[in-house]
Amino acid sequence: APGHPGGTLNRREIISKRNKRKSDDKTMSVIGRALKDIGLNLKTGFKAGDEDLIRSAWETARASFGWVLGRVLPSDTAVVSLTGESCALNCAHCGGHYLKGMLSAARAIESGRTGLRSSCLVSGGCTPDGRVPLIDNEEILRDLYDAYAGRLNFHVGLIGPKEAELLKRLSATVSFDLVGDDETVREVFGLNRTARDYVASLALLRSGVRVFVHICIGLRGGELSGEYDALRALQRLHQSSLAGLVFIVFIPTRGTRFSDRQPPPIPDVVRLIGTARHLFPKTPIYLGCMRPGGIYRKRLDMLAVMAGVQRIVNPFPSALQLATTLGLSLETRRECCVLE
Repeated sequence: APGHPGGTLNRREIISKRNKRKSDDKTMSVIGRALKDIGLNLKTGFKAGDEDLIRSAWETARASFGWVLGRVLPSDTAVVSLTGESCALNCAHCGGHYLKGMLSAARAIESGRTGLRSSCLVSGGCTPDGRVPLIDNEEILRDLYDAYAGRLNFHVGLIGPKEAELLKRLSATVSFDLVGDDETVREVFGLNRTARDYVASLALLRSGVRVFVHICIGLRGGELSGEYDALRALQRLHQSSLAGLVFIVFIPTRGTRFSDRQPPPIPDVVRLIGTARHLFPKTPIYLGCMRPGGIYRKRLDMLAVMAGVQRIVNPFPSALQLATTLGLSLETRRECCVLE
């Protein structure tokens, strides 16, 4: 009845729901126009149900993380290789190429002590058994810890109990590459190991560290092979210390065994990101620094905004324009995406 509290409340609820539908329709209309602007739409190159997946991912991200997108420009983070340009594996997707742009330990320590950089990503080539040699470089790691006041992110390979304990003593943030397919491990890394070995390594980091699981989409020469298995393994692990998921994308790199391959199709990449948002609704998801450039990056970054990521490293300008059009505010960060 008019004037009755219950009647008034019901009318308000109806109006609120109607306004929400209008807002959602407006959002999806903007997304549809953006897709056309970049030469894509949800009826070409995508599968049935992808539009609902993207819509759901967008809504989940807003409900869990609000209306903010992190723009990561990591100029304040030094990147050090503990092994210089050397790597025993010569992986099919890297071939040591990405080690060449990293600092030596001495230069990285100096960069921290002088205040030139405020944090450090600790990486390096692998030993023949797939480990970054942390234990052999413990003194250097402590010097890095002191130089950067503990603001370190460790990019590790396979680990054992000793490495896990060292990382815990350093109260580290850890970027862990999770691989979900045995053939990918053998073909890409040349290791006689399995995906279970990577899950076992991750399980050692259950407490005492902040873990950001990295999944390289298309690692096996541009084809998806085990990425969904990696997500399922992560679900089963119930990783209490999981701080976030970082997706990176295979880049065909000159001089490597995969130099003639193609990046994975963009719809496949976005579908995986959207699925991850559904499976891990409360877990931050970032689009990391390793992904192809050019028009591929432009399209992927815009779609990643729609699929509900929280941060993008070195985002394409069009993605930022889309984010603001959709009502997101931008938060600029100057360090590695996993550091707070």
